[in-house]
Amino acid sequence: MDCARHLVAAFASYNAEFRAITRRAPLRFDSRDWKGSQRDAVERIELYDRFVNQTIAELREALGAGALDRELWRRARGEFAALITELPDPEFTKTFFSSVTRRLFGTVGVAPDVEFVATDLDPLAAVHSSVGTNTYVNHGSLPLLFEDLLGDVRFRSPWRDLDKSIAHVASEVRAYLDSRAERRAVEKVEVIRPVFYQVSRAYIVGRIVGRGLLAPLVIALKNTDSGMLVDAVMLAEDDVSIVFSFTRSYFHADLERVAEAVMFLRSIMPKKPVSELFTVLGRARQGKTERYRELVRNLERTEDLFAHAPGERGLVMVCFTLPSFDVVFKVIRDRFAPPKTVLREEVMAKYQMVFIHDRAGRLVDAQEFRRLRFPRARFAPELLGELEREAALTVHQDGADLVFDHMYIERRMTPLNLYLRDAGPEAAVRAALDYGQCVRDLACTNIFPGDLLLKNFGVTRHGRVIFYDYDELCRVTDCNFRDLPEAQNPEDEMRGEAWFYVADNDVFPETFMRFLAFGDDERAAVLRVHAEILTAKFWRDLQQRLREGEVLEVLPYHAHRVRVASSA
Repeated sequence: MDCARHLVAAFASYNAEFRAITRRAPLRFDSRDWKGSQRDAVERIELYDRFVNQTIAELREALGAGALDRELWRRARGEFAALITELPDPEFTKTFFSSVTRRLFGTVGVAPDVEFVATDLDPLAAVHSSVGTNTYVNHGSLPLLFEDLLGDVRFRSPWRDLDKSIAHVASEVRAYLDSRAERRAVEKVEVIRPVFYQVSRAYIVGRIVGRGLLAPLVIALKNTDSGMLVDAVMLAEDDVSIVFSFTRSYFHADLERVAEAVMFLRSIMPKKPVSELFTVLGRARQGKTERYRELVRNLERTEDLFAHAPGERGLVMVCFTLPSFDVVFKVIRDRFAPPKTVLREEVMAKYQMVFIHDRAGRLVDAQEFRRLRFPRARFAPELLGELEREAALTVHQDGADLVFDHMYIERRMTPLNLYLRDAGPEAAVRAALDYGQCVRDLACTNIFPGDLLLKNFGVTRHGRVIFYDYDELCRVTDCNFRDLPEAQNPEDEMRGEAWFYVADNDVFPETFMRFLAFGDDERAAVLRVHAEILTAKFWRDLQQRLREGEVLEVLPYHAHRVRVASSA
């Protein structure tokens, strides 16, 4: 059996199916089939592991005992590299090869003889051309420019009022430039040809270019019963970065060469890590490879130590960070202290659930890694001691290294309880209000955090509140939201524990605020704006809508960027 050719063909089949699923997105948008969009998202996410496992099974059947012949795989590696030199995004194909051999051999750390080492895989280094774009030149009229641009967006659905959408985009661009006293003229607008889709919205992704001027341009499109319209125009880097956030579901955009699109996106979001751009474009495995490469390169040029992450000690996870690298590492403890009763397998299942779920901008994308190797000398003594005492089933020493059989890596945020402690009054109130909105947004996607304590939420650099502790997370539709029974006598009111029966899935929203360490102003703001989430009726009504199959939208753009008319 020619292993190299078989693996090239296997990846080609995977990639073809990946793009076939992606190409359903325009049809889903046209027909407003949002449930279909969600099914496609899950199917595409699960595709990679399915193909890797299928390929391994085929190789084992064909090669028998020879499937673990390292010399065979050394030759296959060289033959494989020669076969893929002319393919689009060849680093993706190398990552697929490495996924197969790492799983086949159970590789710990790296095995450069039978895999392509992540630190050598730079998908942007091989980019010699730019992503396919359409260019619209400004001949003196922004409305005419955007008439040409929007006119090139073709759907079966008609525009509800194309002239109004054109005027809206032009006025937003002019207002944005005027607000920054921008006197340089807009010479042209460049737009990536494929439209980007995410659940119920389509996005035109581009940039505004002038002499010394470069600004993002992302136009959100909504398809309504009466036609299509521009729902929002985003021009600030922060607004665009939120759309492409590590807390949102992946885009469906049929890109021939993904690395070229990443280069374009970096030009308008230079602070966004390359790993996250690959991930949000649906190439989650390449995103993991890039994150690992970023981490290794950081370790090579720094000397700081892995140390406990800021915040309260978790009962389920040992959480640590590297100060010079903007992520958190999570390792599941061997045993969970009371009152935690969840099992290790259940924790892992919840993280997998989040991986395939619509994260709606409120759940951090936690990447799962296995068999990673780090220098033991780079770990602070206190952290090293805890790992050896409480995660010995997962972490073990191998010479001068620590080997992690399993861990999650996610972006670092400031724990909400620490943020509120240090924030000024106005910032604290804004964060408290966004905490309430975070709970609402999660609920709309059928997610109940389970543990609403502030320490389980983080604040991003954009000031958004995100949930990141998944061990008690569950579906809203699996909960029993109850009104708090009235006490029958004064003795019942004085009891420290409930005087009535409480089942495992019972939730009493009226009690939420008792456990949240808000200051007086923060508490008053939450009660003023989000009081209904403290009622069982809110949750039961929401359950009914979810069970009836309604898709509740949680949009990634700020309210001040949204047209009033779009709500019609």
